[in-house]
Amino acid sequence: MTGPLRIYGRSAQLHAIDSLLNGVREGQGGALVLAAAPGLGRTTLLAHAARSFRSLGAGTVLSTRAVPAESLIPYSGVHALWCAGAASRALPEEPGALLAVVRDLAGGRPLLICVDDAHLWDAASRAALGFTARRLGGPHPVALLLSVAARRADDPQLAALPVLHLDPLAPPEAAALFDDLTGGGADTVVREEVLQAAGGNPRLMHSLVAALTPHQLAGRTPLPPRLYDGYASAYDGPGRIELPSDTEELLLLVAAAHEPGAEGAGADADLVLLAGAAAGLDGAALGPAEAAGLVHRAAGRIRFDAPGLRRALYTAAPPARRRAAHRLLASVLDDGHTPSLLRKLHRALAAEGPDAPLATALAAEADAPGTASHARRAAALSAAADLTRAPRERALRRAAAAHHARLAGRPAQARELLAAARSESGDVRVRGAVALIRGQLALGDGPVADAREALLLAAELLTPHDPDGAREACLSAMAAAWDMGDAGAYLSALGTPPQPAAPGPSAAGAVPASARETDTAPDPDPLCEEYRAAMSVVMRGRLGAASRGLRGVVARGQAADDPSRLLRAGVAALVVGDLAAASRINARALAAARARGTDIHVPQALEYLAYADLRAGRHARARAHAEEGLRTAGRTGQRNIAAQHHAILALVASVEGEDEAVAAHAAAVARTADRHGLVQAATLAQWALARADLSRGRAPEAAARLGPVVRPGPRRGHFAVRMLAVPCFVEAASLAGEGESARGCVAEFADWAAQGADPQAPAQLARCRALLAAPEESDALYTMALARHALVGGDFESARTQLLYGKWLRRRRRPGEARGMLRDALVSFERCGARAWAAQARAELRATGEAGTAEPPGGLSRLTPQQLRIARCVAEGATNREVARRLSVSPRTVDHHLRNVFALLGVRSRVELSRLVARSEQHTSRDEP
Repeated sequence: MTGPLRIYGRSAQLHAIDSLLNGVREGQGGALVLAAAPGLGRTTLLAHAARSFRSLGAGTVLSTRAVPAESLIPYSGVHALWCAGAASRALPEEPGALLAVVRDLAGGRPLLICVDDAHLWDAASRAALGFTARRLGGPHPVALLLSVAARRADDPQLAALPVLHLDPLAPPEAAALFDDLTGGGADTVVREEVLQAAGGNPRLMHSLVAALTPHQLAGRTPLPPRLYDGYASAYDGPGRIELPSDTEELLLLVAAAHEPGAEGAGADADLVLLAGAAAGLDGAALGPAEAAGLVHRAAGRIRFDAPGLRRALYTAAPPARRRAAHRLLASVLDDGHTPSLLRKLHRALAAEGPDAPLATALAAEADAPGTASHARRAAALSAAADLTRAPRERALRRAAAAHHARLAGRPAQARELLAAARSESGDVRVRGAVALIRGQLALGDGPVADAREALLLAAELLTPHDPDGAREACLSAMAAAWDMGDAGAYLSALGTPPQPAAPGPSAAGAVPASARETDTAPDPDPLCEEYRAAMSVVMRGRLGAASRGLRGVVARGQAADDPSRLLRAGVAALVVGDLAAASRINARALAAARARGTDIHVPQALEYLAYADLRAGRHARARAHAEEGLRTAGRTGQRNIAAQHHAILALVASVEGEDEAVAAHAAAVARTADRHGLVQAATLAQWALARADLSRGRAPEAAARLGPVVRPGPRRGHFAVRMLAVPCFVEAASLAGEGESARGCVAEFADWAAQGADPQAPAQLARCRALLAAPEESDALYTMALARHALVGGDFESARTQLLYGKWLRRRRRPGEARGMLRDALVSFERCGARAWAAQARAELRATGEAGTAEPPGGLSRLTPQQLRIARCVAEGATNREVARRLSVSPRTVDHHLRNVFALLGVRSRVELSRLVARSEQHTSRDEP
């Protein structure tokens, strides 16, 4: 690339480098070490620092890079630096002498020294470098910026120097880099494949994109079968390390022995060394690769440090060498202690041609439930397909492999297998299996209307040949219809003719969570059919009639250990309003999904947990579940579920008064929901935006947002969310002087509340009626609402009723009663972190003549909830990158908020911030009873 360097996702590192350079310009020296695996950008950051320093005319820049061939020559690194600066002093031959040379090179003016790949310097030079760096603090205008391999960050020669670690780019940052490199015109599938191949490694991303033709990028011609060949050029350059042949052979064994489908799981070190010994390779031959930062050993495993490097080495090796590596691994596996699937898999990968008996044995082993992870089963079935001659059988095995790849959270691999299966056979059952898995993939990341059609086609094709697969297709089509917000389509997928729901509330309005069905092998017991029958009644508006069946699903499903059954029972609990059971069952589903390796179910379980938390008023817990769900949805390629988590986070932020966060999450929802037809996520986002408006006193705006959502019409919101948003709409319309427009909604809400699916609904109904009632009736209705809140708990909803009642009392010239009600509301809002709502309560208290109701000055109370979370994370020692991951925001956002935190609190360093947070927490704990 030409022109100025553009750096993605390195805000924390750039901030640290800028601070170092600013200090040098002001006469304060210092040092900084950048540690990263190859290709993650440490050289780019050094070049950025040098360019910035020169562009400002701040002083002199000296840059040098280690030469691996000289790593055994004492003081060769120091000699390279001495030559780069043409120092007038003699070449130093002891560690302390380099400091004098550096000061001489500076000559009293600012000097920046950049040393790339410092870990490759000889030991004497590293010792001199560390000695010098540790003494640059103070009035010496010299900055020393070093880069080292990630595994050499703890080099004792460089001890006590500040280290910044570079991680692979997060998915949004990697996607931004890809779009910049391709001009945003690449095909979606190609984009996903390249992003997965690069693994967040910027240099590899450049190499992979450069290796593709415009037609390949546009999806008009297939990607090369060995896409990963681009990795070879990614590691070329002045600092490339030439490895001995024995080391390369051992690395190939490590690559072949890695856990299938899990790049980070590593290879069994004992297995690799045994196989190497069988080939006459000494285990010490791995040393150069470890020294170069390519692999490392820990806990009996060998892992590659660079994302994607394992697959790069494996696919770049000639097929004969790959087969030989698997043959060696298979030969040393102990039949008595090794899972038979793994032995058969290595034998299959070592085969030179079709082998029907081995293929049959391997497929049978992979089909046995509970034998291995879904990733390993996908690899085994794919290998079995390669050994199969018959096209139909080969295609069915590829489709089965795609099924397991999808469950393992590897959608790109699943799509690749499906494309091969479809090209190998036109058999009806193959077409049905491919349509089923493609529809399920689209359900997680694609237009849900298209997913529904694909799934209905799959059900039609599979019914005569695979009834279980057809039933699974119908369940997934129900899921697509749910996300579309189409009750008729949901009933159609159930196998019953769509009929109009009863007038008034849709009974499905009792469901606050997405009732997407789960994807797994069908149930052999009647639990699934009982669930389908109950949901058919629910979707016709008769929740009371369905309650018994749903509770039966909850009771029988909660003891299961299969994630699919547990999630189905969890949905039933949400529908029937048993929030305690919903939390318990979905937490068990989450544990089961993680234990079984069905990564595809993890974000869904977290979504259902977050919905249960929201309905129970546990907003902080809902945030935690949604933040984790957002990360896992991104890792498993499920943008549709990620949109649901963004909607949950928007709702949580609307409680906590974070207007910027509400807008950001709502915008993220819209980006996916508009393209993919996600009516539920879009409706939740509108509700969150309206609630944020309401918290700031913008009632007309809130009413305008919610009107189309809760009232009949073409823009009507999702049937499962409408009733949940009615109390907000009634409040907004009443405060905006448009109460008459909400009366119809209240009547509908009353019918729905009577069905008992939402514990908060009776209290909310009384509040809605109080807002619209005549003055002589409102008092009793508010009192009734508070009494009902007391029965079910929930600080936030109870406080909203207290706030509205307090406002009403003040306007009726009853200030004493109003003050008591508003004080209670303020305490409750503060307890649940609803800052904007608390501000409303304070303002109302001041209007009653209450003294001392201003927000407490100073300390952490000045911070917004998001700023407070970031401050606490930093106080715990988290880096900006770690904070960004924990809170599901970008590092740039963390950096922006942290600057504001420093300014608001008057601190200048992370250490000062940590002390301030600790003092504040201690003070708070002393004040608590």
